[in-house]
Amino acid sequence: MSESGALDDLAVLDDLHVLVGSYTATGGGSATGISIVHGTTAHTAAVMDDPSFLAADGDRVYAVSETADGSVSAFRYADGALEHRWDATAGGDAPCHVRVDPSGALVVTNYVSGTVTAIGLAAAEAHASAVLDGSSVAPGSAEPHGLGDRVVVPDSAIVTGVLPDVEGPVEDRQEGPHAHQSIGTPDGTVLVADLGGDALHEFRVTDEPAIDLVRVHHLGPGVGPRHMVWLGDDLIVAGELDGRVYRLRRDDSGSLVPIGSAATFEGPVGESLLSHIEVDDAGRVLVAVRGRDLIVVLDTDGDGLAVVGSASSGGVWPRHFAQVPGFLLVANQMSDAVAVLPVGEDGVPGGPVAQIAVGSPACVLPIAPSAQG
Repeated sequence: MSESGALDDLAVLDDLHVLVGSYTATGGGSATGISIVHGTTAHTAAVMDDPSFLAADGDRVYAVSETADGSVSAFRYADGALEHRWDATAGGDAPCHVRVDPSGALVVTNYVSGTVTAIGLAAAEAHASAVLDGSSVAPGSAEPHGLGDRVVVPDSAIVTGVLPDVEGPVEDRQEGPHAHQSIGTPDGTVLVADLGGDALHEFRVTDEPAIDLVRVHHLGPGVGPRHMVWLGDDLIVAGELDGRVYRLRRDDSGSLVPIGSAATFEGPVGESLLSHIEVDDAGRVLVAVRGRDLIVVLDTDGDGLAVVGSASSGGVWPRHFAQVPGFLLVANQMSDAVAVLPVGEDGVPGGPVAQIAVGSPACVLPIAPSAQG
């Protein structure tokens, strides 16, 4: 796509609604909470500390608060506003990822404490409805989060599992377990990436709620698995600490074993840290590289992984990105902006055609039209 063509096609963003999670002053950032982007203009929709990762399911939006003794908040999204529903403990320190599991549980991973928490959504919603029934709850628009009517989910709806107390070879990053992301499997289980322990922990999660360990899949020392994505039956894993992308497949024993890997850049790793990873419609892998500020595209033909090309992330410290038709929206944390990059036929992004001003963006979440009210 040419730059002039991309500019013409920016009109498609006029109907795009995007939520952006960010770091606030609590975490050294410059945002005030969750932002809503309509077109290329952003405004604060909910004031809360360090909502660094978001997830949506229907008209519900869930946000972690990546603080010590972290928490999770639920909102209803409608007509461009967030209505605060309830809060729950994250079951650990510095929750950095949240996901709605098909079991009906909300799965939260806590980085610093190395724990994973399941919140029974049916129980949480029933409790919130019982408390809020007949009360007047204002939309969350820029109101300080937690003021007024505040519903706290009871402990009976929450269960937390603890990852093994292990260490890795990267002393300043692998002094203990660090749960980073969860992802569902085709088998109905949940994988949790442990950056500190160089492992993927597989759990059975239910909405009772319950968390039961099924097995542990070990990766090489110093990989530092961060985010994962499925490519058919293969699991693609970003190694934050070694700069490589891994392709894993189950063997006859049920273990996920690497069948290939590729370096995402040349030269020493240094402070180059992989972050988010996704697969596009053509089956190519896209991964962001902080430090080098790149989006790297890899081909997945056969059983392999090979770099197709790379491009600037359009800013500094690309922590997360999202794919929308024709574009990549990149949360460049240290640029205080989300870069809008046109995507070429080879999957490699072009230069930014717009910059959406958002303080310390950490997560980009497009909202489906059905959830927009």
